[in-house]
Amino acid sequence: KAASSAAAEGRLVTFGIVPTKPETGYGYIKAGRKPIKKFGAFKILGVDKFVEKPDEARAREYLESGDYLWNSGIFVWKASRILEEIAAHLPGVNKQLDYIRMGGNVAHCYKNIRGISIDHGVLEKSANVAVIPADFKWSDIGSWNSFSEILDTDPYGNVIKGKVVDIGSSNSIIFGNNRLIATIGLKDFIIVDTPDATLVCPRDRAQDVKNIVDLIKRKGYAEHEFHVTVNRPWGTYTLLEAGPGYKIKKIQVNPGKRLSLQIHNRRSEHWVVITGTARVQRGDEVTDLTVNQSTYIPTGVKHRLENPLKTPLELIEVQSGNYLEEDDIIRLGDDFERK
Repeated sequence: KAASSAAAEGRLVTFGIVPTKPETGYGYIKAGRKPIKKFGAFKILGVDKFVEKPDEARAREYLESGDYLWNSGIFVWKASRILEEIAAHLPGVNKQLDYIRMGGNVAHCYKNIRGISIDHGVLEKSANVAVIPADFKWSDIGSWNSFSEILDTDPYGNVIKGKVVDIGSSNSIIFGNNRLIATIGLKDFIIVDTPDATLVCPRDRAQDVKNIVDLIKRKGYAEHEFHVTVNRPWGTYTLLEAGPGYKIKKIQVNPGKRLSLQIHNRRSEHWVVITGTARVQRGDEVTDLTVNQSTYIPTGVKHRLENPLKTPLELIEVQSGNYLEEDDIIRLGDDFERK
């Protein structure tokens, strides 16, 4: 209510968490000492400056001064006010928002928006920011170390989740996925296995994960941009395997959804239904396929996949051809339903 009252007056309000330790992984807010206003027991303060993640010495200074709060990243404001501030401080972003207002494609606009946080792009430049000191339990899950603060540990201080077997490890964080992870004698380590990549690092280097992400991007590895499982408006597809001249996917189409009518110029496709019913358009022919039935989509033939039922549709797709990237597609309709 205190935040809402300030937001109603046109302020951009954030909650500042009262620090409990010299945390180097969080951003900080230096709050003004004189309240802008009071709301019951709450003080609504001005913001002198935002501070990036400090080293340990500066973090201790901030903690001891009592003038600094952790930047929670939780905001309260009127939609009209934040749009005015974006127009003033991020004209490039505002241009893309205007394009969306006129019916432009959201995904296209998103790709053209400058990658900048709302803190850097607006809040650090605005004269209308306020902060409310808050002492509720909070963590920004800013690194893998944070999980030891919010999840239960075993008697040896480990956080272990997923398909993991361990002998003699202590104070470690181990997250398994579909593959079995086996560990022996680790101390103060982090291991995280995902379908896209596996992370292994000492716990005191957890904040360096962002540097690894930058390195992956610079080296041009596809994992930076593309995930094994990709969400689409109609459902998901998961890459199971790929090699020279072939690619295998599992496709799930949500109830009542369909893909765009399309053509591939450089690949053919085989579909095998494993769950549900697939309504397949191939050329001008429309056929319903059920479990264990299949179809073949030759190169250059227009086709569409649809789930006509109220239960999920799953199928295996095998692509064959000399070029198998996602841009080998000509859409003939429903442009927003992208495959």
